[in-house]
Amino acid sequence: MNEVKTDKTTTTLITKQSKSTLSQGEKRLTFDVEGMTCASCSAAVEKAAKKVPGIDMASVNLMTNQLTITYSEEPPAEPEIIKAIEKAGYDAKLHRDEKSVIIPVEGMTCASCTAAVERTVKKLPGVLEVSVNLATNKAAVKYDGNLLRLSEIKKAIEKAGYTPKEIEKQSAEAILDDQKQALRRQWWRFIIAIGFAVPLFYLAMGHMLNWPMPEWLHPMDYPLRFALLQLLLLIPIVVSGYKFYTVGFRTLLSGHPNMDSLIAVGTTAAIVYSGFHTWLIAKGDFSNTELYYETAGVIIALIMLGKTLEQRSKGRTSEAIQKLMGLQPKEATVLFPDGPISIPIDEVSVGDLVLVKPGEKIPVDGVITEGFSAIDESMLTGESLPVEKKEGDRVIGASVNKNGALKVMTERVGKDTTLSKIVGLVEQAQSTKAPIAKLADVISGYFVPVVIVISILAGLLWYLGTRDVSFSLRIFISILVIACPCALGLATPTAIMVGTGRGADQGILIKSGVALETAHKVSAVILDKTGTITEGRPSVVDLHLVNGWTAAKLLTLAASVESMSEHPLAEAIVRKASEEGLSWNHASEFKSVTGGGVSGRIGDDTILIGNRRHLEGIALNEDILNAADHFSDQGATPVFAVINGEVAGIIAIADPVKATSKAAIAKLHALGIKVAMLTGDNQKTANAIAAQVGLDRVVAEVLPEDKAGEVKKLQAEGHVVAMVGDGINDAPALAQADVGIAIGSGTDIAMESADIVLMKDDLQDAVTAIALSKITIRNIKQNLFWAFAYNTAGIPVAAGLLYLFGGPLMNPMIAAAAMAFSSVSVVTNALRLKSIKI
Repeated sequence: MNEVKTDKTTTTLITKQSKSTLSQGEKRLTFDVEGMTCASCSAAVEKAAKKVPGIDMASVNLMTNQLTITYSEEPPAEPEIIKAIEKAGYDAKLHRDEKSVIIPVEGMTCASCTAAVERTVKKLPGVLEVSVNLATNKAAVKYDGNLLRLSEIKKAIEKAGYTPKEIEKQSAEAILDDQKQALRRQWWRFIIAIGFAVPLFYLAMGHMLNWPMPEWLHPMDYPLRFALLQLLLLIPIVVSGYKFYTVGFRTLLSGHPNMDSLIAVGTTAAIVYSGFHTWLIAKGDFSNTELYYETAGVIIALIMLGKTLEQRSKGRTSEAIQKLMGLQPKEATVLFPDGPISIPIDEVSVGDLVLVKPGEKIPVDGVITEGFSAIDESMLTGESLPVEKKEGDRVIGASVNKNGALKVMTERVGKDTTLSKIVGLVEQAQSTKAPIAKLADVISGYFVPVVIVISILAGLLWYLGTRDVSFSLRIFISILVIACPCALGLATPTAIMVGTGRGADQGILIKSGVALETAHKVSAVILDKTGTITEGRPSVVDLHLVNGWTAAKLLTLAASVESMSEHPLAEAIVRKASEEGLSWNHASEFKSVTGGGVSGRIGDDTILIGNRRHLEGIALNEDILNAADHFSDQGATPVFAVINGEVAGIIAIADPVKATSKAAIAKLHALGIKVAMLTGDNQKTANAIAAQVGLDRVVAEVLPEDKAGEVKKLQAEGHVVAMVGDGINDAPALAQADVGIAIGSGTDIAMESADIVLMKDDLQDAVTAIALSKITIRNIKQNLFWAFAYNTAGIPVAAGLLYLFGGPLMNPMIAAAAMAFSSVSVVTNALRLKSIKI
């Protein structure tokens, strides 16, 4: 048996080799197994798995904690395998090789299209999630790579009647160029269509409206010329709108009809009917010369106008992400031993030293090693004022160096940069659906087939009542044309795209449509204290000394222990000692108690630094307790210094409240939201902070692991809870909350756990995020209302309901114009979000 190595590359090779040794016809399943610690564990799991009928071979990889089984006949029952492993004493679950992909899809035109693609892809084994966005014409699919291949997903999309495109990474310029070219082609097709539709309409209607008309084209004297010229004028219009027919009939035959199907069926009926009568005219039968060539031509032209305007408007909804992608500099000046050389940004590596001149964009994420300047980060954070940066400060790629030359050591490049992550988050948000969209999805899935049935029934009923084929055909075409569910499909994604884009412009990154919708329901907000309400940079503000200890001696011993801790309070003590010019040695026997304090030894001295909870068994006299209470009443945190078992003093550390915190909390109250604070500080210090900013509830002396529990308590009271935090210890609470909001200056783990990321250290942005959610959801509801109302009112009118009571009958061309502009109105309403004041 080969030795199992821990090298990642070796593991990959072993995996590939094992796959290649599979006999023809054999298949495999992989399970994640928990609890295995040694070779005997793996042997026990293998033995248990082999007892399940149908398994040819079982092999455990202890390094990855995975069990791989092979079988050649019917797949063994997954529950039986898990039960056998559990009986052996281990926990198991089917391993999923989760993959996510965004596939551009060509040919989608309405909500029925997106529903058809979703329905088809969801049926594939191994698909975990699928969301199709009509505004971007993309399908976001999460699937199990063990059970499904990307090619199979694409094949399913093709089977549904649409064209999946290649997944490729493009530059911002390439994406913009593609969109401009597509819009240009769309405009030219429309110009051709309208160029022939106008004379076609003039020719068909001119004699009825007494417009000037050549004698040789008069329908009464030259009916065949009149009909054939209309047919010739119609041909280029149909060619310009060929996609209505190629996509429409393909989706109809696949059982998933869409908007194009309605247009294709309706106009084809008009053309076939007219063609038949043209044939009769050619044979000399002039008994019925009603033609509908102009109806088909004008319908196609008007719908193409609507689609062109819609595409132009849809392009504007993604301006935010295009602008973000365009921020990345194309080149960087790297300092090599031979001197500075300008190279493409893709060739810059981590560790390269980059020179950034005044006025240039910073090309990478990194640390300033030399220089001082003001940096404009407004394009990423929304902060209008430049931020001063010096040696040792971090800088963000794509921000602008205003006035000083800088040398920057590269820390992140490519997809790891802040800008790339922001673009990824915005793309992720724009490819997901909000729960509110589910109603539209369900309805649109049945809408087109129902409309086709209604149009056929209405046409038949009117024919039975009037015996007029021409009249019935007008009803049939009008219903098909006016009932397009385009507006329904665009109602939600366009608003989400504009809303998340508006947030990105202001440094507010909303990760998904679900987060955007949930945020508008928030009734309680929990705030972490340090770094959220306060500046997050505590400072030593006072000392209380006991038994003759001097400030210098106490700070020296405290710094010797605290220098080994990363806690913000520890950093404050070390910084104070450094400012006083003191020097110290690192303590030995260092220990840290989460939420309590630290301890260690310096020579013969045993030092303990921590809060009152950390001082079990140590006597505290009245003088010490009064001093601690006094500091707490002032909003400072008392940190006790115990040397050799006796209190030597108290170090008062205060973290100033951010200038905007009080105003932000007042705005949350104005929205009817309760505001609570969680902190590990003592109750008096917490109360002092709460009094300054006007909080409704304070939970003090809470350990990091208990923060999520406090979130659950508010949820149990019926609140929809948002948690705002910035640290590692906030991650569980951020994940537990209905909406987790991470301050952007916080840790990566906090940002990963959150649903919304604020790029600035400003609590007011949390208020803006909630307000943005409210106006976006309101906009979506408006869009859905008008989309539903339009179809609800339009279909009965097109079916001749008003005509029954002496009212007008809808002309199919009017129906086409109304349908075309309904989609434009929905997108235009969504674009209003760009200018609404938040």
